[in-house]
Amino acid sequence: MGSFLSASNAQLDEIVGGVHNSGVRYFWVARGDTSRFEDGFGGDIGLVVPWCDQLKVLCHPSVGGFWTHCGWNSTLEAIFAEVPMLTCPIFFDQIPNRKRIVEDWKIGYDVKKENDGLVTRDEISELVQRVMDLECKEGKKMRKRAKELQEACHGAIAKGGSSDENLDAFITVFYKGIAVKKLIP
Repeated sequence: MGSFLSASNAQLDEIVGGVHNSGVRYFWVARGDTSRFEDGFGGDIGLVVPWCDQLKVLCHPSVGGFWTHCGWNSTLEAIFAEVPMLTCPIFFDQIPNRKRIVEDWKIGYDVKKENDGLVTRDEISELVQRVMDLECKEGKKMRKRAKELQEACHGAIAKGGSSDENLDAFITVFYKGIAVKKLIP
């Protein structure tokens, strides 16, 4: 759910129950209090770990969806990996990032209710099943758009791409600033 903020305990219990009840295989990174994951929670369909290399996991071909708090780094990693998202923003930039993912780019589903009410495990289970359904027409369109965004992302970081050029420009300005400081006593 993020490095600093998290869902309420009641909401987290619903998320855990919904993901488990979906019957979909999952990989879950659980920081902090992991008591709700004890007693064989994952069973034969889930694996719960305290940490992982998120980008490496998202790039694995068996990953079909990503539950995210919509932090910008997580959003970019999911796009880079071409993975549709279930969005559950909590605060700050996560809210407009959710809008980009769900409404603008149409590469994810919104999990959080408008009135900030508790999202039930049944609703969560249905959303997890929907994002993982490879035969769903809506899901196919979502995956196609995710592929298009991934290609744009790869183009941006390639030699001569926008990110490549912006990084070069930043480094140039940075070094010019250092050179100017050395000249001024």
